[in-house]
Parts: sequence; structure tokens; C-alpha cells
Amino acid sequence: PNLEKIVALKPDLVVGAAGFAEQTTQKLKDLGIPVFLTKVDSWKSLNETTKTLAQLINADPQPLLNRYQTFLADKPNQNLSALVLVSRQPILTPNQSSWAGDLLNQFQVKNIAAQLQGKSPFGGYITLSPEKILQTDPDVLLVVDTEPGVVDFFKSQSFWKKLKATQNNRVYTFDYYGLVNPGSVEAIEKTCNQLRQVLSGTV
Repeated sequence: PNLEKIVALKPDLVVGAAGFAEQTTQKLKDLGIPVFLTKVDSWKSLNETTKTLAQLINADPQPLLNRYQTFLADKPNQNLSALVLVSRQPILTPNQSSWAGDLLNQFQVKNIAAQLQGKSPFGGYITLSPEKILQTDPDVLLVVDTEPGVVDFFKSQSFWKKLKATQNNRVYTFDYYGLVNPGSVEAIEKTCNQLRQVLSGTV
């Protein structure tokens, strides 16, 4: 972010993402400009961020909070295990300390990687080997469309056809926004609707 351009706008409040452009946000604070940094990595933090932001701009958060609850309505009662594949090199998957992991938990899906810990440059994500994927053998595979050809890449791997999710045609492609990064209210709603369809077997 360009500090001079932000200051020139004379904002009453600057909203940013925690962990990004820290030097710029610190300079804004030093200049006396209020800064609110967000970190939405769970359903609880989504609600808390909405409440805090509403308070800062003197708005009523309740309509949005009520809307969030509708996203979780009519959850299918399916005891399914799932694995989310976010990238191919390395193969990353979210554990419970991530937005994706918590969202699966909200839908009562058994995220196979929920309790796993490992080395990854991204908080809330771990690196998986093909052997580990085969070992976990989930009921459902959710592949995040983060780059062109990512689905074809996984299909070309030797382990792919050995998984029961692929054998049962239970592989689904999801957008990055909504599942990995909340993105927007609309993206969250779309992802929740898609999860509901996947878990109920209507897609």
C-alpha cells in the first residue's frame, strides 16, 4: 500500500489484514490514523471481526450476524471424512487452525488433517506426502482451484486412482475465496451452499 496515497484520502479508519504491510500500518498509527487489522481464521473470528468493525463505524452488526447463521442451516447429517488439497508443490492441506479447517468443523465434517502438525510457511496448513494421502484415504476430496491445471496435476499422480474418493467420484473443486480465504460474505455463502450439496450428495 502507498502510504502517501492513503494519507491523502484523509481516512477516519483504515482496515487491513494482520500480518501484511506492517510497516505501512505502523506509520499510519504513528500519524494518529486509527487502524483496524483483521484476522479471520475461524467462524468465531468472523463474528468478532464483524462486531468490532460495526462498533468502529457505528453500525448494527446483527443483520450480518443473522445472515451468517443462515449459511450453516440445514447441515446434512453425514459422517464423512474429507481432505482439502490447496496446492500441488508442495501439497498443502488445512488443519483445524485455519478458516477452511474450522469451516469443515462447522459442517461436522471429519477433516482428516485437523489434528496434524507439520512444517509449512503458512499458518494453519501442513505439507502432505502422496503416501500420507493414501494412508488417510478420505471419503471426499476437496480440490481448491488455486492455479490452472491443479486438478489435472492430481489426476496424473499415481496415488490418485487408488483413493476411494476418486473411485466413488467424490472429488469436488472449490474456489480459493470462501474456502481458503473468506474473501467476502458472498464467497462464504457460496462455499457453504456448495459444502451442503457435496455432503448431501446432490452434486
